[in-house]
Parts: sequence; structure tokens; C-alpha cells
Amino acid sequence: MDSFTYRNGELFSENVAVSEISSTVDTPFYLYSASTISQNYLLFKRALSELNNMIFFSVKANSNLAVLKLLGNMGAGMDVVSAGEYLRAKASGVPGDRIIFSGVGKTREEISVALRGGIRQFNVESENELILINEVALSLGEIAPVTVRVNPDVDAKTHEKISTGKKEDKFGIPIDCARDVYKKITDLKGLKVVGVDVHIGSQLVHLEPFRVAFKKIAELTVVLREDGHDINRLDLGGGLGIEYRRSNYLPPTPYEYGLVIAETVGRLGCEIQIEPGRFIVGNAGILVSEIIYVKTGVNREFLILNSAMNDLIRPALYQAYHEIVPVIEPHLEGNERLYDVVGPVCETGDTFATQRMLPEMVAGDLIAFRSAGAYGAVMASEYNSRPLVPEVMVKENEFSIIRARPNIEDIIRRDIIPAWL
Repeated sequence: MDSFTYRNGELFSENVAVSEISSTVDTPFYLYSASTISQNYLLFKRALSELNNMIFFSVKANSNLAVLKLLGNMGAGMDVVSAGEYLRAKASGVPGDRIIFSGVGKTREEISVALRGGIRQFNVESENELILINEVALSLGEIAPVTVRVNPDVDAKTHEKISTGKKEDKFGIPIDCARDVYKKITDLKGLKVVGVDVHIGSQLVHLEPFRVAFKKIAELTVVLREDGHDINRLDLGGGLGIEYRRSNYLPPTPYEYGLVIAETVGRLGCEIQIEPGRFIVGNAGILVSEIIYVKTGVNREFLILNSAMNDLIRPALYQAYHEIVPVIEPHLEGNERLYDVVGPVCETGDTFATQRMLPEMVAGDLIAFRSAGAYGAVMASEYNSRPLVPEVMVKENEFSIIRARPNIEDIIRRDIIPAWL
């Protein structure tokens, strides 16, 4: 469910025509629906309403301050994986006691920033990290709240590049080693155990991997409590998938996901923490682009866009599918053609879609990539010295630019030519 619909043959975001925005903000640009973001967040709150819960938005999915502010004002916490994301969360008004710090490579400096600024917990992924957090906490006269991220060796049946819960993945501590690791924490005076953490991957479209992983966490929680540890929080990660490609199968809903959580860990009396990202912002955003040329090649036609892999890298990186739709619907039905949809970057991999059936299009037409609100703008780069594209947010009848397009001259001025040249 999203707020991008056609009215009288024209694509709207909430109550604003996308073409109206494109007349003010040059393409390409990302466009987000504030109402969709809010609605998706509330789906999780309702799904967990019978449990003591906190929802921490996964900042890596979309770190724009306006997005964080919108969610923070609704009561969301933030799950961050760098000092930069931590400071973004704080800049959006979210207090430290609603921020969780995850990630496998936290540095001494990042740990210090979080401890000085306030943190709900560190989700710790190795014994070496525990030792470092302890050192930094003691040096600052602080006690760091920690959970240990355990790796339950569960195959999430998702793309290999976004799987995080198998024993060969880099994330977490093997669940069979968890008791020994928690025992070692008792000797580290700068740490306080507050719970257990697990996250098995992203874009999961079936519930069974969650069920298997959460049952293992429930069993581990009982054992750790018997060992004397105060386990009062269970961080279950994120990963619930969204519909990128229209089909007869729909991914599970937050309500169904919530039932699995209640069934597996609800009886433990813990604060249930989840870290959704993609589900909240994915279908709340589109990337709007313009066709520069329609090129006829050997046995195929190309739509060459003014957006490229540096703006939306998911198709090149993950072979990800995004539905591509015209901003203005064609007047005639049945006038469709097969196109390769590509960008202008000098890489063969700069391809969004191959042999995609679309309405017949011409140079100057606007198209939109659906479900581009997660891992779109945040993964963009300035490859080929192309400025990052603007981000825009719509709320009902109005829109605002929430990140402007950088000036090329400013980008060039960041480089420093040494005196000896």
C-alpha cells in the first residue's frame, strides 16, 4: 500500500502531481510520501500492541533528516551503524536513550561518541568489540549497556548479499558460543548486559526463517537467565520484505510478523525491539527520471535516462527489480514495446531493466521507479562526477525539497591539488 496513484492519467504522490514537482525540481529526484511512511510505522505499532515494544527505524535504509524527524516525532527510536548515523539521529531530535548502535566494526571513536551522547544499547558482534567497549566505557566513567548479537545459523532464503544469519556470514557470535561470551561479560566492569540481539537478513518474504530464529533466541534467553544474566530486552532485528514485483504472492504483513513474535518470545516478558527499515520507507519513495534518448540498437531498443547506477545502484548491485511506470499514462492501450532501460554512466552494468515491456515512450517523457525509498538515495554516489540527486517529501497538498542537488563547482572544490603540482 502506498500513496502513489494515477488520477486522470497522471501519477500523483498524495495530492500533488509528480509532473508539478518535476517542473520545480529538475529530474532525477527522489520523492517520498510522508503519509505512507507514517502509515507503515503504525502498522508495526499495532502489530506489537499486546507486547511491551519499541520500534527502532533502521537508519541505513534512509537517513534523510526529514524522514528521521517524521518517525522520531511519532515515537520511533533509531538503529544506527556508524557515528555519522548516530549524529544524524541526534540532529533529528531523537534522544540517545532511543538509539541502538549496531554493526560489526564500531571504532573506539564511535563508541566514545555514543557513550558521551547517550545510547540505549550497543548490539555487540564479537568478543574483541566487547573488550573495546569496556575499555572506552571505563575511561569515560560510564557503564555501557550491551546485548550480544547471536548468529542462529538460519538461512533467510534471501539474496546472498543481504543474508546475515548463517554461520558463514560475518555477523554476530555463533549461538553455541553465546553462554561462554555472556559469562565473560560479567568480568568486564564497564559493561551491563541488558538483552540478546539477532538479525538474520533483509527482504524476507516468508515467516518461517523468523520463527526458527526466534525460537532459538527464546531457548537461549531461558538458559542465560538460569545462568544469572538479566535478559530483559530481545532485539529481533528487521528484515520484513516488501513487494517489488507485482505477483499473486504478497509478502507477510506486520500483523502476521507480530503473531510470530508473540508465539515465539511473547511469554518471556521482555521488551521486544524490532528494527524495520525497508518496510517503512521502501514503497514510500520513488525515483523520478527523464528519458534523454530512445536508441535503436541491434534487435533491441534502449531508453537512455538521465538517472544512472550512481543514483540507484540496487539493480546493478543486487540485480534488484523495480517496477518502472510512466508519470503520464499513455492515451492508447496496447501500444507497448520491449526496452532495455539504461543510464548514461560509462558502465555496461548501468542497466536498470532488460527487455522490460513498457508503453511506447519518447525523449522527454518522465518515468518513475517504484519502491525506491529504501537503499536508494543513501547508497548513491558521485561516480562520473554526477551530483547526488535531490530528495523531496510530500505531505498531503504540499511538497518540500529535503535535500538539494549539490553544485558541481562545490564538488570540484572539495579536491585539493598539492603545492608540488
